[in-house]
Amino acid sequence: MSNKTVEFLDLPKSTLAQGEMTLPGSKSISNRVLLIAALAQGRTKISGLLDSDDTRVMLSALKTLGVSLEKFDEQTYAVQGIDTRAGFPVKEADIFLGNAGTAFRPLTAALSVIGGEYYLHGVPRMHERPIGDLVTSLRSFGCSIDYGLNEGYPPLQIHKSVIDVKAPIEIEGSVSSQFLTALLMVSPLIAQRQEREVVIQVKGELISKPYIAITLNLMARFGVQVAHENWSRFVVPADACYQAIDEIHVEGDASSASYFMALGLLGGGPIRLQGIGRYSIQGDIQFAQVLEHMGAQIDMADNYIDVKRANGAVTESEPSVACAGASYGGIKPLRAFDMDFNLIPDAAMTAAVLALYADGPCTLRNIASWRVKETDRIDAMHKELEKLGAIVSSGPDWLRVEPPQKWQTASIDTYDDHRMAMCFSLATFGPVGVRIMDPNCVAKTFPTYFDVYRQLVK
Repeated sequence: MSNKTVEFLDLPKSTLAQGEMTLPGSKSISNRVLLIAALAQGRTKISGLLDSDDTRVMLSALKTLGVSLEKFDEQTYAVQGIDTRAGFPVKEADIFLGNAGTAFRPLTAALSVIGGEYYLHGVPRMHERPIGDLVTSLRSFGCSIDYGLNEGYPPLQIHKSVIDVKAPIEIEGSVSSQFLTALLMVSPLIAQRQEREVVIQVKGELISKPYIAITLNLMARFGVQVAHENWSRFVVPADACYQAIDEIHVEGDASSASYFMALGLLGGGPIRLQGIGRYSIQGDIQFAQVLEHMGAQIDMADNYIDVKRANGAVTESEPSVACAGASYGGIKPLRAFDMDFNLIPDAAMTAAVLALYADGPCTLRNIASWRVKETDRIDAMHKELEKLGAIVSSGPDWLRVEPPQKWQTASIDTYDDHRMAMCFSLATFGPVGVRIMDPNCVAKTFPTYFDVYRQLVK
C-alpha cells in the first residue's frame, strides 16, 4: 500500500491462507535498543530495526538531541553513545513523538534525569494517555517537569534539575509497564550520579511483566544486571554503566506475528513466519498457546514458526458448518476460551477477533491496560465486533464475545489504532467481506501489513 491517504480498504471474503512471510522488527525491542545504545559507552550497530512511525520518531528525537547516527539502510543504524555525565549534546529542544509510548515514556525519564530544557509532545491521543505516575515518581527525587496542558498527561516541559535519591523510588505498576521500563532504563544514569545502588519499588500489581522482562534482558546485554524480587523490587548496582555492543540484531515482532499465526489457523495454512522462534524474548510469543487451545498446530524452530490448522486446511468445497448456531461456508468452529490476557495485552486483540469463529462465548480478562493504549481498545473492540453481528459485553477490564448468529457486512472504524486495522483483517473468514477504514494507520508498526496479507490470503 502506498503512503498516500487511503480512506478505506475492502477485503473480500477469504477461504484459504498459506505461504511464507518475514516479520518486521520488534517495536518494543527497537525503541529500547535505540535509547540504550545512545546512553552506552561506545558505538553499537543495530540491524533488523523496525521501520515504522514509532521508530522513526525515536530516531528523529535522538538526532534532534545530537546523538550521532550512521544509517546503512532502513533497518540498520550505528549509534554512538553520548557522555552521560555531560548529557545530550543539544540542551534545549522541541521533540514530537507522535503516539509512540515506547518512545515518550523512556525519553521522559532519560531527559529528566540527564537535564536540559525539553518540550515533549505528540498527537492528540498521546495527550490523552496518562503519564502522571511516571512524572510523580521522577519528581520524587528532584526531576523538574511541568504539564503543558492537563495535569497527569502530556505534553511535558522538562527542566534542568538536581536529582537526589534518598529512598527507594516508587512507581505505580497497574496502569502501564512502560513507566517501570522508563525508570529501569535510566537507573544506571541515576546510580552514576548518586554513586550508589538504585532501588525501584513497584506499588500495586505489576501488569504486562513480559515487557519488563524484555527491558531487563536488553539492559543485561548492554552490561547492566538488575536483580529483582518477585517483580516488585528492582535493584540496580552502584557501578551500573551501559557498554556498547559491536552488533545487535532485533528479532521479529511477536505482536505482529499474532495476526499471521491466526491466519494459519483460520485459513488452514501452513504459514511460516520468519524472524522469530522458540527463543524469543517477547512475551507475545505465548499467544501460540491460545491458538493451540483454539485448534492450531504450531511448530517453532530457532528462527521461524510454522502454523496450520490442526485438522488440516479448509477448502472452498467443504460443506457449510455450524458456528455458534450460524451456518455458513468456511471454517470449522474454533474452541472457545475464557482466559486472563494480562501478560499478552497486544496479542489479546487478535484473540478477540478470533472469538467470532468460536463454538461458544469467549471471555478476555484482566485487560484494563487496553483503555490507555492508542485508543480505548475495550470500547473500540466492543463497538466494531457488534457491527459484524457478535453479541458483546464489556467492563473495566474484560470483554465477552458471543459469535454472530447472523454475520453482517461492516465498515470497521480503526480509531487511528494500527492494531484495530490489523486485527479486523482477520474477520474475512466468515460469510462476508470487511471494509477497513483508514488502513494506513498500520504505518505505526507495520506499513506493509496489507501487502503481506494479500500475498498470503486467498
